[in-house]
Parts: sequence; structure tokens; C-alpha cells
Amino acid sequence: MKKLMILGGARYAIPVIEAAHKLGIYVITCDYLPDNIAHKYSDEYVNVSIVEQDAVLDVARRLKIDGIISFACDPGVTTAAYVAEKLELPSCGTYHAVEILQNKALFRDFLSQNGFNVPKAKGYTNYEDALEDKDLFRWPVIVKPVDSAGSKGVSRVNSLGELKSACEHAKLFSKTNQFIVEEFIEQQGYSSDTDCFSVAGELVFASFSNQHFDKNASNPYTPSAYSWPSTMPANIQMQLRNELQRLITLLGLKTSVFNVETRMGTDGKAYLMEVSPRGGGNRLSEMLRYASGTDLVTNSVRAAVGLPIEDIYDDPIYKGCWAIIILHSDKAGEFVRLNINESVKNFVVEEDLWVRPGDEVHQFTGANEAIGTLVLNCENHQQIEDCLERVADLFRVIVK
Repeated sequence: MKKLMILGGARYAIPVIEAAHKLGIYVITCDYLPDNIAHKYSDEYVNVSIVEQDAVLDVARRLKIDGIISFACDPGVTTAAYVAEKLELPSCGTYHAVEILQNKALFRDFLSQNGFNVPKAKGYTNYEDALEDKDLFRWPVIVKPVDSAGSKGVSRVNSLGELKSACEHAKLFSKTNQFIVEEFIEQQGYSSDTDCFSVAGELVFASFSNQHFDKNASNPYTPSAYSWPSTMPANIQMQLRNELQRLITLLGLKTSVFNVETRMGTDGKAYLMEVSPRGGGNRLSEMLRYASGTDLVTNSVRAAVGLPIEDIYDDPIYKGCWAIIILHSDKAGEFVRLNINESVKNFVVEEDLWVRPGDEVHQFTGANEAIGTLVLNCENHQQIEDCLERVADLFRVIVK
């Protein structure tokens, strides 16, 4: 029986565990939080911090694992690459390549050096150095941790007076106390955040979505919904697909799922904003299974333990229009209930609430404050858009 180590024990690991079990794989989950929900589903749990690379390596060597994965768990991605390289296990690429993808400052530098469309950006460890470079950037700018996901620690800065607090805020969410300042790329239409897949260095599945935000949320840069297919122009999608393939080739990446954030700027250019060799949070790979029938979750497990990839033949062909709503509260309090308007109940394919009446909920400052998801299936884009434009009225989270 093959052994797979999964880094992280959040609920996004549960579909990965289920897929592994269907393949007859023994699953070991690993993090420093024994009460995390995914540990209830694995065959074995080890209490080791997933950012302590050598500690994870020691456990992986002792347990004689056949593969390691950090699916929808950004802090463990570089550790998974480190362990895979040391133990000569299947991997998406070299540890060095993964470091570039996972560090926003290194990634921006790599894109710039290789002729990709990229916002002007620079990494820092303190506010004073960022302030000295104020004339390097066209304002407004975005300040964010170099090594964090889920929109945690991200701020838009419109003036110099806001810069210091944004830098200090970003550092709170960086395990290396580093942040990046980059020019804000005003998007045309919707940005995209969704998952893709490569096999032996060839991009075989590239999807694009419409990414939606709640402008009333405490952090308006935390995605609140996603929908498929994307309304991004076809020529821009093709440019992005080609650039993603070029990136995979330049970094020598192999077989992996990738969470990819892209956008079309108001300058008409196509931008790769983030590319991470992991499944995206917010159940993005699961949504692609719903929307297109392609199973990126199971194939990620297969890749991790060296099994052949199956049933990924081409880019997605969508079966109708789909959306996932990230349920959240705009205020802290006690969860009461979720009200779904009768007029849209027939669109709801799945309701997944992570809280019960009486549970404490918090403001939506990052993806970690979500309280559940709703999966919608509609006949056309207009129905999806109508639902997502009126989320607060049609899908009301009641908090007292």
C-alpha cells in the first residue's frame, strides 16, 4: 500500500483524503493542530509544523512515505517540494522553482526578467526602505506579504500616509517578515482565480473563472464568489494559456495542479498575477469537477505518488454555468441561520455550512473566516450574474 503525506489538516484536505482512499492509498496528515477536521479522516496523524522543513523530512523518512502533497494549503507547498527533492519522490519541480513561485517578490522578479507582463514590484523587510522607493511606483499600490495566501494582510494604498500601516499589517501575515509593494493593475472585466494542470511539463488543462468580491467586506480583496465559464475575451485567455505554458517550461515544472490568478488590465495586457503548484482554496478543483467533469483532485493524488494521470484530455468544456459562493459575515457575532430566497433555491446544487446556530463568527478579513459554501448551477451567465450581484439579499447570513 502506498503512503501519502498531506500537509495541513483544514477541511480542504478532506476531498484529497477521500480520493486517496478510493485509490487504496494510506493517508498521513501532518500539522501542529491536532483538532483540525481533516485528521479525523486520515489513517494517521503526526503533530509537526508544516513550515519546519527538516522536521517534516525526518517524519517522512521515518514513515517511508511514497508521496507528499500540500493541496489548498499554501504554507506547506515549499516544504512538500523540499521533502520530495530530498527523498527523490514525485514532485511538480525543483525546490528552487517552487521557491520562486511561492515568494511574491522572487516571482515578480522572475516574470520581469523573462519578459512577462508584470506590475512593477519590489520586496522589503521594513517600511523605511519602501518609503525611500516611493517614486519607483505609479500609485495606487498594493502591499501584501511575500509568502501568504487567502488575501490575508493585503491592502490597497492610495497615498503615502497609508503606507506605513499597510507595511506593518502585511508583515503580521508573513512568516519571514517580508512584504511586497507593487503597482495596482486596474482590471478590465473580471479577474480570474482557478486551477490548471500540467503533465510532464505540458499544460493540458487551463481554466479561467470570473472572480467576485464583496465590496462591503472588512477585506474587500478577499474573494467572495467564483463563476465559470469566464467572460474574459477568448484572445486574452489564449495569451494567458500560452504565457502559463512558457512559465512552466522556463521553470522546468512537471506534473502538477496549479492555482492560477490572472487578469486583463485596462491597458489591454494579459497578466499572470499568481501561480502556485497546489490546488486552490475555496474548493476550486472541486468546482471544476462539477462544472466540467475533470477530476483534478484525484489526479493530484496520482501525481503525488507517481501513478499515471487519467482522464485529462483537454481544456474544460463546461456543462452549463456554475458558481461557488463563499459564505461569510460582514460583522462579528453569533451565527443564527442562513436564509436562501425561494426564487433561487432551484439553482443550489450543494449547501455546505461549517458553523451551527450559536457558533461565533468573525468579520470576513480573509479566506480563513469563511463559514461555508454554496454551489450554484444555472442555465446561463445572466442567471449566475443576477444571483451573485444580489448575494446579500438572496443568500443572507443572519448573525446577532
